[in-house]
Amino acid sequence: MDEGIERALRRGLRRAGREFESAKRAYRSGVEDAEPDDVAPGSDDPDVDRTGADRFDLPTDADGNARIVCRRHAETRAVPVAEDGTPACFDADHPDCAGCLEDVREDRIETW
Repeated sequence: MDEGIERALRRGLRRAGREFESAKRAYRSGVEDAEPDDVAPGSDDPDVDRTGADRFDLPTDADGNARIVCRRHAETRAVPVAEDGTPACFDADHPDCAGCLEDVREDRIETW
């Protein structure tokens, strides 16, 4: 094999390996930060606004909670979604939550 091609392939594979390990560490860190019985805020509260799930055409559970995939904690969740598209677990200071809110409003949110 040509030495230049071999060097480029090796460099690309090393970079991919570093990125993979970095992503793995970030995932583990997020999972370790989550509590084992982490329940989304408001998911059991009967007075919470759940009209957003219907408005944004999200699949729901028996209680009317939207079934979404949480970016922040990398897990499936059933959470109330307000009429404006804000999930009950939304944290305005977290970039993953901001992206989730945007995805709900633009019909790109991952569901289960």
